[in-house]
Amino acid sequence: MLQFYYHPLSPLSRRVWIALLEKEIPFESIIINLKEREQFKPDFLVISPFHHVPVIIDDGLRVLESLAILDYLENKYPDNPLLPQDAAQLARVRMVQMVANNELSSVIISLISEREDSPKLGQTKRKIQRILKFFAELLGNDDYFGGDNISLGDIVAGNAVILVNKLGFDLSQNQKIKEWCDRLMQREAWQKTQPNDEQVKMFKQTLQKLLNSQS
Repeated sequence: MLQFYYHPLSPLSRRVWIALLEKEIPFESIIINLKEREQFKPDFLVISPFHHVPVIIDDGLRVLESLAILDYLENKYPDNPLLPQDAAQLARVRMVQMVANNELSSVIISLISEREDSPKLGQTKRKIQRILKFFAELLGNDDYFGGDNISLGDIVAGNAVILVNKLGFDLSQNQKIKEWCDRLMQREAWQKTQPNDEQVKMFKQTLQKLLNSQS
C-alpha cells in the first residue's frame, strides 16, 4: 500500500492528502511530527534528504515534492481523474497551479509575521487581490478550473486560498472566489483535511517560532 509521510498542518502535505482522498487511493498514513523535529531524524532523512514533507513511497518508488507527487498520482491512478483532456482547460489548470505555487504561497509568511499597520502587509493584501481577480477570470462561469470536475488546479489553489482566508484575508470582495471556496468545502475530502481555528493558531505559532529562530 502507498505510504504517505506528512503533517496535517503542512499546506503542501494537504495538497497530496486531498488528492489521495479525491482519487480514492488507499494509503498508509505516516505523520511526521514537525514540532518534535522528527523531520530531522536519521531514518526520515534517508527518505527525505531535505527534511521536508510530503513524501510518498509507492511500489518501492519514492517521490518528493508535492507537485511531482500530484502528477505521479494522476498518471499512476487514472480513476477519478484530476486533469482535463481539453487543451485549453488543461492550460487553465496548470496556470492556476503555478500561480498558486509561485505567487500565492509566498504571501503566507507576511500574513503571519507583519503587523496590521505594516506597509508590507498592505502590499501583500493588494497582491492577493490581484491573484484572486486572475483566478476569478480563469474560473469564468465554471464550477471548477477543470470545468464541471474538480482538478489539480482547484486542489493547489483552493488549499492556498482557504488558508489565506483562515489567516485573516477577507474573501468577501471577490464573490466568485468565495463561492468557489464554499463549493470546495462542501466536498468530503476538504472537510476531512482543512484545519480548524485551533490548528490554524498552532500553525501560526509554529511558523512564527521558525521565523524568530532564523532572525
